[in-house]
Amino acid sequence: MKDHIVCIASEFKGNEFLEEAQNSGWHVTLVTRKKLLDSPWAWTAINEVATVDDNAQPVDYVRAVTNLAGSRAIDRIVGLDEFDVITAALAREHMQIDGMGSSYLRRFRDKLTMRNLAAKAGIPCPEFIGAFNAEAIDRFLATVPGPWIVKPRHEVSAFGIRKCETAEEVWNVLNDLDNRNNWRDHPSQFVIERFIEGRVFHIDSVVNNGKVVACGVSQYGTTPFKVSHYGGVFTSSIVPYRSRQRKQLEVLNRALLMAFEYERGVSHAEFLQSDETGEFYLLEVACRVGGAYIANVLEQACNFNLWREWAKLETATDERPYKLPKLRKEFAGITLALAKVDEPDTSHYDDPEIVYRVNKPKHVGLIFCTGDQKRLEELMQAYTERITNDFLAVAPVKERYDD
Repeated sequence: MKDHIVCIASEFKGNEFLEEAQNSGWHVTLVTRKKLLDSPWAWTAINEVATVDDNAQPVDYVRAVTNLAGSRAIDRIVGLDEFDVITAALAREHMQIDGMGSSYLRRFRDKLTMRNLAAKAGIPCPEFIGAFNAEAIDRFLATVPGPWIVKPRHEVSAFGIRKCETAEEVWNVLNDLDNRNNWRDHPSQFVIERFIEGRVFHIDSVVNNGKVVACGVSQYGTTPFKVSHYGGVFTSSIVPYRSRQRKQLEVLNRALLMAFEYERGVSHAEFLQSDETGEFYLLEVACRVGGAYIANVLEQACNFNLWREWAKLETATDERPYKLPKLRKEFAGITLALAKVDEPDTSHYDDPEIVYRVNKPKHVGLIFCTGDQKRLEELMQAYTERITNDFLAVAPVKERYDD
C-alpha cells in the first residue's frame, strides 16, 4: 500500500505540493472547506477528499483527519496555509504521527514568542513589548521613540496592524480592543513595537537536516503594510546575488533558523532595513511558503519551487532521499494588483521577459525573468505604471482574514 499524506488547506493553495506528493508515489488526501471544492484544485494529483464546514475550527479538522485513518493509515499530515500549520500539528499529536508539535510551531505563529526567541539569540528586532501590564507599557512608550505599531501576535502580513503617532493613540487602540469583550481581540493578543521606516526584504528558504540548502533573497518595492493600507501595486524582485545586502540577509536568516531549531521544510522570513541606520531588523518568520506568487518568482529565477521542494522533503524516505535541483541565478520579479474588472485582459502586455501571468479573478499580475538586473528594474517600473493606469482598484484594508 502507498504511503499516505494528508494535506489540510483552509484556503485554496498548494497545487504544486499536491502534484509533487503524487509524483513521489504517495496517496494524497486533501482536507478542505466545503466552499472551496469548486476551486481549481489539481484533481489528478488528489486521491481522496474530505470536507469540513466553512466555519470549521481546528478540532473539526482534527476529527476529519482522524476519521480518515479508519480506512487508510496516515504517514504524514501537512498544513498548507499559515492558519493550518498548528492545526496539522494538533492532528499529528492526537494521532501520534511524527512531525513538529504545536508548542514548537507557535514560535513561527506568535510574533511575541518570535521576537523573544530572536532577541535572545542576538538577532535585532524593533524594540517591543507584550500588551500585559499598564505600567510597563507606559514605561515603554516613554522610553522608546514613536511612532509605534500595535500588531496582532497571530495574524499574517499587514492585517490588523495599527500605526500610532502618540501614546494616547496606542492606548485608544488597546482600550478599543478591550471593549470588544472578545478574547481574540484582547489587548494581550497584540504586541507593541517601534515603527521603523525602511525597506522590507524577504528570504524564502528550503531547509534540510537543519541547514539552508537553497534560498531566494528578494525585496518588496512597496512594503506590504503600505500596499494593504493605502493601495497600489505590490512588487517583489530578486536582490543582486553579489550585493552586500544579500550576504547580510543570508547570514541573519541562517542564524534565525538555527536559533529556532528548524530541521526540515520551507520558511519565509521578512527583515526591515532601516532608512536611517542601514541596520536589519526581524519582522517575522513563518514555516510555510510565502504568498503573492513568491514561489513562482523563485522558480523562474533560481530553478526551485518552494511548494515542490517542501513536498519532496515531506515525502522523502531512506530509499528515496531528498535531492535539490540544480540551481541558477537569474533575475525575476512580480507586479501584482487588485483589478477593477473581473477578468483583466493583459494580452497587450507582450514583452518577451513576461514568463507568468496570474490567472485569478479581479487580479492582474505578471512575473518577469531576465539575466539582466537593470532590464528587470526597467520592466518592474514600467509595468507598475501601466497596471496602475490600466487596471488598478483600491480596496479598504482588512483587519484580518475572514473566518
